[in-house]
Amino acid sequence: MLRTLYARLAAVLVFLFLLIGLLYTFIINLTSERHLQEITQHFNRDLAQRIVADRRLVVEGRLDQQALKATFSAYMDINPSIEIYLLDGEGRILAFSADPGKVKRQRVDLAPIRAFLRGEGFPLLGDDPRSHDRRKAFSVTRVPATTGAAQAGYLYVVLRGERYDTAQQAVEEPYLLRLSVWTVAGSLTFGLLAGLLLFHLLTRRMQRLAGLMEAFQQSGFARHENYSMEGREPADEIDRLGRTFDQMARRIVQQWSELKEQDRLRRELVAQISHDLRTPLAALHGYLETLQMKGKGLEEAQRRQFLAIALRQSERLNHMVEGLFELARLEARETRPACEPGGLAELLQDVLQKFQLRARQAEIELRLLPPRDQPVVMADMAMTERVLDNLIANALDHTPRGGRIEVGLSRLDGQARVCIGDSGPGIDPRDLPHLFEPFFRGTGSGQTGSHAGLGLAIARRSVELQGGRLGVDRADLGGARFCFTLPLVEA
Repeated sequence: MLRTLYARLAAVLVFLFLLIGLLYTFIINLTSERHLQEITQHFNRDLAQRIVADRRLVVEGRLDQQALKATFSAYMDINPSIEIYLLDGEGRILAFSADPGKVKRQRVDLAPIRAFLRGEGFPLLGDDPRSHDRRKAFSVTRVPATTGAAQAGYLYVVLRGERYDTAQQAVEEPYLLRLSVWTVAGSLTFGLLAGLLLFHLLTRRMQRLAGLMEAFQQSGFARHENYSMEGREPADEIDRLGRTFDQMARRIVQQWSELKEQDRLRRELVAQISHDLRTPLAALHGYLETLQMKGKGLEEAQRRQFLAIALRQSERLNHMVEGLFELARLEARETRPACEPGGLAELLQDVLQKFQLRARQAEIELRLLPPRDQPVVMADMAMTERVLDNLIANALDHTPRGGRIEVGLSRLDGQARVCIGDSGPGIDPRDLPHLFEPFFRGTGSGQTGSHAGLGLAIARRSVELQGGRLGVDRADLGGARFCFTLPLVEA
C-alpha cells in the first residue's frame, strides 16, 4: 500500500494531524472549562455577601433563620443554577437550599474558603457538597454564629450547581462535539492539503531521481541523463545524492564502454593468436611429419635443412608464447616493478653493446648519442632493460642495410627521456592508433617472419607500470623514433 516515499509521508502527516486534532480538542475543552469557572467566580465573587445584605439575614448581629429559609426558597426559584449552604466555623453544613438527600458531604474544606476571603487569585475551587470528589467555583462570606455555634459561620454559594451541570451537559456536549468536529475537520483538511502540496514539492526531485535511476537500469547501464546541472552547487541532501548518482552513472557508462571495448579486443586477440600460432605450428608439424615419413629417403643436407626450419618455427612459437605470458602478467598486474635508484646511461651502454654484433651483421650503425648528464632514475632496471631490448630489436627489424639507429638520453619536465630513432621507412599514419595493440602488424612495414607483434605492447605496459609513458615521437618517411620517460630520483 505505502510503497512510495510520498505515500508514507502523507500517511504520517494524516496521523500527526489526527493526533494534533485530538490534543487540540482536549486542551480547548480543558482550558475553556477553567476559563469559564474563572469568569463565573469573578462575576459572582460578591454574590454571597449581596445575598446576606439584600435578604437581611443578619439582624442585631444574629442570623435570622426564618429569613434564611425564605432566601433558600426564593433563590432556588430565581436562579436555580446556584446552591446555597450555611456552614459553621469548622465547615460543617448546617443548612442548604438543595433537595433533601442530595447532599453527600457533612462538611466543606475551609482552605479554599479562607483563600477566597484573603483575595487570592481565581479560579478557586471548593468542595461540592453534592459529590464526594467534585470541586466547583464558589462565592462565600462570613455570617454571625448560629445558635449553639462556638464561632462565626459562612454562607457558601456554589455558583454552578447540579441543575446547571445537567442543563450544560444537555446543551453544551452536542455543541462542543459539533464545534470540535468541524474545527478538527477544517484544520485537518487545510493542513493535510497544504502538507500534501509541500510534500509533493519536496519529493518530486526524489521521484525524478528515482525515475532517472530506473531509466538508467532499463537502458542496460549504457545511457544516462544527468540529474544535476553543471556549475550549480547542491542545495540539500537530495541534490548531493543526485550529483553523486550522476558521477557514479558516468563512471559506470565509461566502465561499461571500456568493458565492451576490452571484450572486442579480447575476441580480436584470440582470433589473432589463433592465426599467428597456427602458422608456425603448421610449418613445424609439416616438416616433422615429412622427416618422419621420408627420413631415410632424404639426403643428409636436406634432413638438416628440414630440422633447422622446424627448430626456427619452434623457437618462433616459443617466443610468441613467452610474449603472450609476459603481456598477460603485465595486464593482470601480477608482475610488479621493483623500483630502485639506477643510472640509465650505464644501462644503455650495456644494452647497445649486446646488440652491436647483430647491427654489424646487418650493416647498421648503432650508436649512443653523448648524454649531457647522467640522470638517476627510480625504476626496475631488469624491466627497463627488456623495454630497451624490444625497442632496439624492433628498430633493427625495420632499418635497412646501411641505415643507422641512434639512442639518446635527456631530461624533460622532471623526468628522464630515452629516444630510439631509426632511418627506416617510417610508419603509415593509418597504423599509428593501433601501433601498441597486441599482434598488430603495420602495412608495408617489412617486418621479418619471426615478428610476433607483442614487443611494443609489452614495452608500453612495462613503462606505465614504472610511472612513465611510451609513445611515437616521429613517424615520417625519414624513419621512426620511439621515446619513453621514467621518473627521476627525488633530490
